[in-house]
Amino acid sequence: MLRNYYINREWLISPTARRAYRASASMTLILFLMLMSLNVVAHIPEGLLPFLKLLLLLGVLGTAVTLVAMEYFLFTVDTSSALTKVFWFFFMFAPLLGPPLYCFLVYSRAEPFRNRVSATAAASRS
Repeated sequence: MLRNYYINREWLISPTARRAYRASASMTLILFLMLMSLNVVAHIPEGLLPFLKLLLLLGVLGTAVTLVAMEYFLFTVDTSSALTKVFWFFFMFAPLLGPPLYCFLVYSRAEPFRNRVSATAAASRS
């Protein structure tokens, strides 16, 4: 079966993409913590509002990037068992927790990265 993807495999597993997706996942977790803390804080000082708005924007953009990238990785590159993929698919319905956890627990430890790290280590020893 011929598959036409908009993003090729090398883009998903490049070192730059790994750094970008991990940064996006971190911003998503910051957004989650910020939203949780806003439920506790009764009054926000006026001086903090521009900073909080910037964090909110970065968190929303990070959430969107992480959600799309991790779903794409799950369906195209991930070599886990079918049951594991189903678990992560349904866990990603919680967009502020699912995709960042998948990014840190599965994507960052994926086989392509282990192969790349071992090849880099072998090249540096030579």
